[in-house]
Amino acid sequence: MTDYSEEQRNELEALESIYPDSFTVLSEKPTTFTITVTSEAGENDETVQTTLKFTYREKYPDETPLYEVVSQENLDDNDVTNIIKLLEQQAEENLGMVMIFTLVSAVQEKLNEIVDQIKTRREEEKKQKEREAEEEEKQRFHGTPVTIENFLNWKAKFDAELLEIKRKKMKEEEQAGKNKLSGKQLFEMDHNLDTSDIQFLEE
Repeated sequence: MTDYSEEQRNELEALESIYPDSFTVLSEKPTTFTITVTSEAGENDETVQTTLKFTYREKYPDETPLYEVVSQENLDDNDVTNIIKLLEQQAEENLGMVMIFTLVSAVQEKLNEIVDQIKTRREEEKKQKEREAEEEEKQRFHGTPVTIENFLNWKAKFDAELLEIKRKKMKEEEQAGKNKLSGKQLFEMDHNLDTSDIQFLEE
């Protein structure tokens, strides 16, 4: 007959030596403990992390342990769901053997993948922004290609504007002309003008 409690005790000792900094026993009956799993550092030293809580069932390892994600850093809900699915799948595959190390290792790999995905996603976003900026720049410098049709349209507008400017100028000159007095009109208005030349000559 299998001595479940001895197998569990032996696994606990092994886990404690493998994960000295991240392994914590929460209770003895039932045996409950947590292991914090951290990914390798990404390009900006960013990491993703999760704390897994395991509880031995009475007949573990012939029964799967209870497990849950009790905390996480830099993971979204989707990532957490994927981790739970992964634990489920690994637990089923390893039934009958002590499996906590296998489960934790699988989660560790998953976290490393997530960090890589974050990096890839960032690179994609950066490339996308660069592409958009390039397109904007092209649009700015590109302008409208000249065709005979749009050149003629532009020319017609340009000529119309020139004509309008000329008209305004002529009107202004006419207006100014009305206010300008001719020599005769000046002479008629100021009678001193008829002697001013003679005075000038005499001087």
